[in-house]
Amino acid sequence: MNMTAVQTIDVVLGQRSYPVWIGPGLLDDAARWRRVLRGRHVLVLSNTTVAPLYLERLSQGLQGLTWSSFLLDDGEAHKSFANVGRALEALGQLGATRDACVIALGGGVVGDLAGFTAACWMRGIDFIQIPTTLLAMVDSSVGGKTGVNLPTGKNLVGAFHQPRAVVADIVTLETLPEREYRAGLAEVIKGAAIGDEAFFNWLEQQVEALIAREPTVLIEAIARKVRYKAGVVSRDETEQGERALLNLGHTFGHALETAGGYTRLLHGEGVAIGMVLAARLSERLGMSDATHTARLQHLLQRLGLPMVIPTAMDPQQLLALMRLDKKNSAGQLRLILWRGVGHAEIVSGVDESDVLAVLQSPS
Repeated sequence: MNMTAVQTIDVVLGQRSYPVWIGPGLLDDAARWRRVLRGRHVLVLSNTTVAPLYLERLSQGLQGLTWSSFLLDDGEAHKSFANVGRALEALGQLGATRDACVIALGGGVVGDLAGFTAACWMRGIDFIQIPTTLLAMVDSSVGGKTGVNLPTGKNLVGAFHQPRAVVADIVTLETLPEREYRAGLAEVIKGAAIGDEAFFNWLEQQVEALIAREPTVLIEAIARKVRYKAGVVSRDETEQGERALLNLGHTFGHALETAGGYTRLLHGEGVAIGMVLAARLSERLGMSDATHTARLQHLLQRLGLPMVIPTAMDPQQLLALMRLDKKNSAGQLRLILWRGVGHAEIVSGVDESDVLAVLQSPS
């Protein structure tokens, strides 16, 4: 693949900024990412699925540094406080100083836990995101949200801690399992559904190329989603307002993930179902009409994503989990709904009976 295909998007945060590089061969392009490393200590945080595939290649670019690796087992269930403690201990064993760097090599779980670990060590050290899943490339690696799960809910503990750089090597997507890849496409659709109808139109036209993982289309899709998110984050870094829009489908989706013990649904699958539920609730509240819901469902269906709540999940339990969502305030549900494709908005004081009706209806 041609190296000239690399795209650079800068996430600008006041006086600070960092690059997001998207393209093929970036893992081996150490000359590019080594320059953002400030010290000589590096902890590579990865998992037992990704490390055997890519850690050796990454290590070629770490020559001359003092580095070690810390591996999680694969899966959302391992994004835990216990593993943060172990990762911090690994930094201690490394003798990591204040100019050390944590490199996250993996998907969203690895990135979230690595970022939170970096935020905690000596009250904050550098970290670099090297996402290896589509979902992490288009969403969790950009914007500085880090976190860990509790049994009571997802991402309830975390910190805003921006990376020094994001290195999205699309070659790593070649080894991504089909289900994980399709789950990542849900986050791409979400960005278009929130605020870019032209992007949504483009995705509808590129379904076959996206399914085939065609490199130029993939780079374009990732870049468009990252560019949109970078703009939102630059205006609202710590989610005081507009950034909450990026959570379309997430209040429903996180509840579904938690109810499934973080093992039944992938995050992107939860978001896909959550977006449909949000669209149906918007319809119920008179904010949008059925044609928009149908359009969303059609695109999700063509990309092989789920759209209905898994069987045996209790609507009352899901509603109770939704009450724990971080966006809520003063005991009222605060949801991201829409007025149709490309027009999401924050809606406070949503009546729980309406939410429950949507959770209870079969489709």
